[in-house]
Amino acid sequence: MANILLSSERNRYGQDRPYTPLNAPELKDIISHINEEHIDELLGFLIAFTPISNAELDNIEVQLTTVYTEGLELQVQPKNVESQSNNAQDNTVQNQTFFIAFPAAITHPDELQVQYIALKQRADKKLGKKTIELIKQIFTVENRYKVSENMLRLELSMPQLSSSDPLNKQPSSVPINDAGYAYLFDLAHNSAAKNSVTTGIEDNARSARAHRYYTLRKAWKTPTGIQAWVDVFLHGDTLGGSWAQSLQVGETIITKREFPEKVDHLSDSQALLIADETSMPTVARLLELWENPIPPLVVCVTHNAADQRYFDNVKIRSGIDRSINNSTEGNNERTTKNGVKDNFTVLPIVIDQQCSVQHLASLIDHTVGNYLTDQPLKIDKVWGALEASTVKALRPMLRERLDLSRAEVVIKVYWRQD
Repeated sequence: MANILLSSERNRYGQDRPYTPLNAPELKDIISHINEEHIDELLGFLIAFTPISNAELDNIEVQLTTVYTEGLELQVQPKNVESQSNNAQDNTVQNQTFFIAFPAAITHPDELQVQYIALKQRADKKLGKKTIELIKQIFTVENRYKVSENMLRLELSMPQLSSSDPLNKQPSSVPINDAGYAYLFDLAHNSAAKNSVTTGIEDNARSARAHRYYTLRKAWKTPTGIQAWVDVFLHGDTLGGSWAQSLQVGETIITKREFPEKVDHLSDSQALLIADETSMPTVARLLELWENPIPPLVVCVTHNAADQRYFDNVKIRSGIDRSINNSTEGNNERTTKNGVKDNFTVLPIVIDQQCSVQHLASLIDHTVGNYLTDQPLKIDKVWGALEASTVKALRPMLRERLDLSRAEVVIKVYWRQD
């Protein structure tokens, strides 16, 4: 169980011993990254391991301030200090610092990720949420082909292993109804087994992290096991793209880690989805599994106009069984049992390679604003995934334009320019 230390003149929980700060030059960047991209996880730590309640989350700001060898220090303060001070007698959340202990102490930043994941797994389990799984999965390549100008689809299979087989050490819990479920693929597994034709992959693997995350586009059960799609965006001479294009039918590929995407907040109200080429697979599966009675608005950013056709064959709610197909020929619109129409609108944005981070963020913001000027929509929830610098610039723009809280605007980092 995590230890808790509240900042005050005394330790409320009787933990008087000092903790040892972890000192390393890279920690500043690590802490900044966690505070920018993993706020939801820090809030989860507060709910799971401290007296902070769910009802208080909307009224607080949290940030990671220090990494100790023994754990993390989280600083919590009220969002609106002036408002809180005027109502101090009713305010249960004051400026506080909480210490969250690692399951095992660390001595180097390289060990931080393992302990951070362990904390997240404990918190998610306590909160009844799906969490990161550190497990190995083995898929077989059945086919590969383009589904748009620069999107390569890998058709994969996994045999349905018998749980009663004592030799079965491989889990086969591929999620059928999860949008945005991500796998960490071990690219070195394939490059090490290839001949000199793939020397370029091997050279890159030596100089770069030989792993890449890709989203499970879709998965379904068959009489012989699991079938799955993984869509890989091909952009230039990249390690992941070279790996995907080199795969041959019959070859095995290995994943080492997997985790679910945060999309629960999209279950009701009017939603806005924002995707670029790396997150289009997530949005496509979201649409197929869409149970919110209100269809979402979708912003799609690509560098090539031809890749906008990725959504041409995506049908909203086609992955659930509660829809009734009332369409006529030439009309892609369907209606559910409760009379809600199953059409969604895509706002395409095509940019060139020279488009700056700030310009793209402004372009997305203005595209949404212009559409809402002409349409009687009130956006209540946002989910998106883009490049890291674009995400950092876009988040505050959309929160201000749409007047939404942090929890209502979930924009994830799916890749980094460097």
